[in-house]
Amino acid sequence: MQDHDLAQTISTGVAVIPARNEAADIGRVVAGTRELGLSVTVVDDFSTDRTAEAAAEAGARVLRLPFHAGSWTAMQTGIRAAVAAGYQWTVTLDGDGQHDPQDIPKLIAFAQARDLAPNVVVASCVARGNRRRKLAWRILRLLSGLKVADLTSGFRLYDRQAMELLADSDCTLLEYQDVGVLLHLHCRGLELVEHEVAMRPRCHGQSRIFSSWRVVGHYLVYSALISLTRRAYGRPTQGTGECTD
Repeated sequence: MQDHDLAQTISTGVAVIPARNEAADIGRVVAGTRELGLSVTVVDDFSTDRTAEAAAEAGARVLRLPFHAGSWTAMQTGIRAAVAAGYQWTVTLDGDGQHDPQDIPKLIAFAQARDLAPNVVVASCVARGNRRRKLAWRILRLLSGLKVADLTSGFRLYDRQAMELLADSDCTLLEYQDVGVLLHLHCRGLELVEHEVAMRPRCHGQSRIFSSWRVVGHYLVYSALISLTRRAYGRPTQGTGECTD
């Protein structure tokens, strides 16, 4: 991809970063993303530290939630803002520094190199999987039927069609952005692909899903219910890309 082509693409997109108590890392993540010339929206999920201030100081637009609503609500808030602002694509990444903003051009190039551009590119890193994570991935792939190796990666590229679907009220009650979001898009006929990237070790805090077997169990039960419901009642109608009811 030529530099001018990348710059033109960058100008039509925005990075959305949900964050809660990420003051130690969010400034670095925002600055690294802004270096690409990409606009950044940070949705502060009622942090009790200086997350919002650090993000704003690094050049992000900051949206503050009035209460702790969870990662997906924060993400959807940012996606809705991106849709309203007219952006044609968005990239989502975590605020803890695990996702390298320098991989964003690689995801764009990967999508544009395909004959038919996908609606979603998942930046996957199967090497980061510990025992809990790999077990969860295996179970979720079996239940959902999705062919994505790293189902829990929050580092994703969404096109305008995917953004509009995710901004809809149908997605409001999702608890996690992972399997539920991918199934919602898949059952409407959107194309999901993945591209391998390296991910950095977490410097602060811990995973919201894989911190303990109890949390993993809750996540698996929730995702299993979503998967079984979507597969039973939300399959794409042949040739239309629309879900059956």
